[in-house]
Amino acid sequence: MNHKIENKWIADMHFNITQTGGEISIDADEAFGGQGLGVLPKPMMLSALAGCTSMDVVSMLKKMRAEVAGFEVHVTGELSDEHPKVYTKVLVEYLFYGTDFQKDKIEKAVDLSATRYCGVMEMFRKFAEVSIEIKYIEQ
Repeated sequence: MNHKIENKWIADMHFNITQTGGEISIDADEAFGGQGLGVLPKPMMLSALAGCTSMDVVSMLKKMRAEVAGFEVHVTGELSDEHPKVYTKVLVEYLFYGTDFQKDKIEKAVDLSATRYCGVMEMFRKFAEVSIEIKYIEQ
């Protein structure tokens, strides 16, 4: 399977990307001529990582019948100081909300996503140190 996107220049540093399923507006940081009309390209990579692993975990938790009241993934990336600036360290935090957590199943789902299923995370591992944390928030 191949993926294809189309990126159309709108004005200044504002672009519209079209891909299967929708459109995304991107813009540069204001320091580089952006006007806040879209997301920044590098953080969008972190969003792809969060989305990929989130879908894996939710799918597996459903199959394992391990219910949670809520679920979030927070991703933080640290950029290099030198150009080209790339992510050198990435922290992926999995936050689970609820009570009576089935921690063994939750941790298995996270581990399977991180080590086997999430292709975006595997791509990140090619250029960054990736760390994972799981947090349980009782409600």
